[in-house]
Amino acid sequence: MSKINELQKIIDSSDNIVFFGGAGVSTESGIPDFRSADGIYSRTPEELVSHTYYMEHTKEFFEFYKENLIFKDAKPNPAHYKLAELEKRGKLKAVITQNIDGLHQKAGCKNVLELHGNVERNYCQVCNKSYDLNYVLESDDIPRCECGGIIKPDVVLYEEPLNNAILSFAVDYISNADTLIIGGTSLVVYPAAGLINYFNGKNLVLINKSETPYDNLASLVINEAIGETLSKID
Repeated sequence: MSKINELQKIIDSSDNIVFFGGAGVSTESGIPDFRSADGIYSRTPEELVSHTYYMEHTKEFFEFYKENLIFKDAKPNPAHYKLAELEKRGKLKAVITQNIDGLHQKAGCKNVLELHGNVERNYCQVCNKSYDLNYVLESDDIPRCECGGIIKPDVVLYEEPLNNAILSFAVDYISNADTLIIGGTSLVVYPAAGLINYFNGKNLVLINKSETPYDNLASLVINEAIGETLSKID
């Protein structure tokens, strides 16, 4: 049996699927995987998107952020659309993502748990007023609220903790799933990678171009692009 047929069989027999995805889910939409060999961090240190850098070099942070982390023209790819379709059919219960691009929602997914936030959401650090992405992009310098406060993107920077409520929901979905499909992540970034340890179900499927530390635990490993793989599923 081919691996695609095996994946199809797993999906057909599952009623409680959870998908956990990383940067590789969006690379087929033209958004770079920052940890790959040709990713942005092969050229730029991760400190540029750290909490410390944001606090101490706010203007430079926003220059880098707007130039390198925003992809307004990116469109959902077959992976995003297939997951939305599986959710609509009642098979997929939740998408847990490390991505900040909002492409799962643009493809039609309703229940998306964003571990690292979303660039579309921005808020004033003083009065908490919300602003959209365009406001941030159109700001000449540091984006500021009408009250004078700095507008911070609702994304988790390095050195910042993940949202405990979202983590708790993610643990709950994973621990109750009968199938966990993990795609587009090398499973080396914690605490997100540790979520796999809460899975108690039947089928663990890993879809990633390269090997992961958890391949030996999986029911099925497919070393291909996630969008290309899911586009072959009915």
